[in-house]
Amino acid sequence: MPDLGYGPLRRRDDEPIFAEPWHAQAMAIADLLIGSGTISQSKWTETLCEEVRLASLAGSADDTGRYYTAVLSALERILNAGGNVSCSELACRRDEWRRAYLHTPHGQPVELDCGRFTKASD
Repeated sequence: MPDLGYGPLRRRDDEPIFAEPWHAQAMAIADLLIGSGTISQSKWTETLCEEVRLASLAGSADDTGRYYTAVLSALERILNAGGNVSCSELACRRDEWRRAYLHTPHGQPVELDCGRFTKASD
């Protein structure tokens, strides 16, 4: 298949290449939110483009990492603006996952157990 300008997001066998499982999960969440009508396609496109532009202005490398970080930022911005999830809720959940990850033995699945880890346990 010829390179159609996808840059690091080139397609092989008509399927996107995801470097990490969370890349596919983030795109699936965006697709679900658009498909359910929670967010509009135009709002998604506008917000994602702005996040990619901001990452570019900040000097981030033009790679899949930057793109999917922009995807996450766009999802967070849209959900916060729509009142679905606040920035403080996102930060709290991110911190809970970080603590759970740090306290999970190597090779074991990371599970979020709300209330198990407190800020004092870091």
